[in-house]
Amino acid sequence: MSSLPGMPTNMEDYSASSTLIPFSTPLPLLRQPIPVSQPDDPSLGPFTLAFKTPQSFTQSFTSCQSQITHQCESGSRAGCSISASNKCKPIWWKPLIGLSNLDFKEREVCEEREMERCFLEAKGKCVSFGREKCVGVFREARVAVDWRNGDKRSVGKLVWLASLMESESLGFEFLRSRVAVTSYRGCELLGDHLDVDMKG
Repeated sequence: MSSLPGMPTNMEDYSASSTLIPFSTPLPLLRQPIPVSQPDDPSLGPFTLAFKTPQSFTQSFTSCQSQITHQCESGSRAGCSISASNKCKPIWWKPLIGLSNLDFKEREVCEEREMERCFLEAKGKCVSFGREKCVGVFREARVAVDWRNGDKRSVGKLVWLASLMESESLGFEFLRSRVAVTSYRGCELLGDHLDVDMKG
């Protein structure tokens, strides 16, 4: 059967698998907008961005620290490799006086030793560097207070609201929106990291 004039000869080129372009699933937002509370600066607007849960905050902080440390270590390996090669290369003047006895095995051992020493020192600095960069950002990040699941930071407010509602006819949601703390800063979850950072 001959194809009609103007029709493509190979219909497979126009199939769904050939013409559709798949896109990767978008990454979920790390933070979401929540209403600000009384301690916040009203000039910044009615909403602020906050991590949904302490768990998502901790996971993001750990991921940040891990990625920066990994990138730092990758750069350190390249730098240490060059440094080890320079330290273990033969002295330039030896061939001039007839002492050009190059021992490649000895140089290889020397480079391995210098590389290990250099990278061990750099690795410790990379861990500190990653922690410093992430703590500087995450200490001021906001974490949403989980009212429904009894977040410990909301317990005091809930007790106060319960006693107030006994003598007032205002609804709980209205009172919560007026006086409740909706978020807290990440520094409250970074206790040990902040202590180490300040000592360093």
